[in-house]
Amino acid sequence: MKMNKPFVLAALTSLFMLSSCGDSGKVQEGNTQQPRTPVEVISIHQGAISNHLTLFGSTIYLKRNVVTSPIPAFITDVHIKLGDRVNKGDLLYNLETKERRALGQQPLTSDTTLTSFGKIQVRASFSGIISTLDKQQLGDYVLEGSQLCTIAESNNLAVQINVPYEYTTYAKAGRKCMLILPDEREVDATITTPLTTMNALAQTQTILAKPNTTLFLPENLIVKVILTTNEQRNTNLLPRAAVLTDEMMQEYWVMKILNDSTAIKVPVVIGQKSKDEIEIISPAFQPADKILIKGNYGLPDTARVNVIH
Repeated sequence: MKMNKPFVLAALTSLFMLSSCGDSGKVQEGNTQQPRTPVEVISIHQGAISNHLTLFGSTIYLKRNVVTSPIPAFITDVHIKLGDRVNKGDLLYNLETKERRALGQQPLTSDTTLTSFGKIQVRASFSGIISTLDKQQLGDYVLEGSQLCTIAESNNLAVQINVPYEYTTYAKAGRKCMLILPDEREVDATITTPLTTMNALAQTQTILAKPNTTLFLPENLIVKVILTTNEQRNTNLLPRAAVLTDEMMQEYWVMKILNDSTAIKVPVVIGQKSKDEIEIISPAFQPADKILIKGNYGLPDTARVNVIH
């Protein structure tokens, strides 16, 4: 059978084109790159880390200054209210002796040296808070030594901390602590005196802490007390987000950059943990090592990554 040459040529051409398309598809498929996970990295750094114990305490004034009348007199002015904060030297009361009241104003106007005769000013001898206000009625007559008010001295403000007996070793006299007030203010304080009695039911010992700065606080205010249990200085630290663990929290590891596009899993031994950081005991990472801090969760042992920061 004799074949038509143009037909054969057309068939060969079509076959060649199909073959070329198939090869091109294979080459293109082979050049497809695997997706890379975007990640951020950080380096290990040296620093201090500590563990803390959180307890609660209440404010108490250890000393109260009783303000009394120096002489028998009438109360003419009261410049304070219950709960007021006063500073040393502030005017509290104006008093007038019965002799001054009996003489009246007229006989004293001609002699300027007598203008203050029989007038008594009672001032605060300490800074603090007016905790009791015994005399506040104008015109009241008070005897010498009569109690006018009481000032809870701010210099003697302390915090009573109820410490479980097993933790008393962290609350020795002279140790530092941190007070956190209800308004989130942080105040440094120092442990001063442990009391000799214990709460029989709770088995806690009352220990006093004194703020390092003068505070005007109401009595019986509940505050947090942070005690440092142990501290490591000049140790290797990583942010908590950089350290991964299993469900049982028995194994820990980090993802370390091997080259520009590959991250590998490196088991680590951790030490102390704080709110933001974890101590890395081993291995000994170098400052140039790059550890994944974002995008590291769920990555396999060897993963292709794209460092974006």
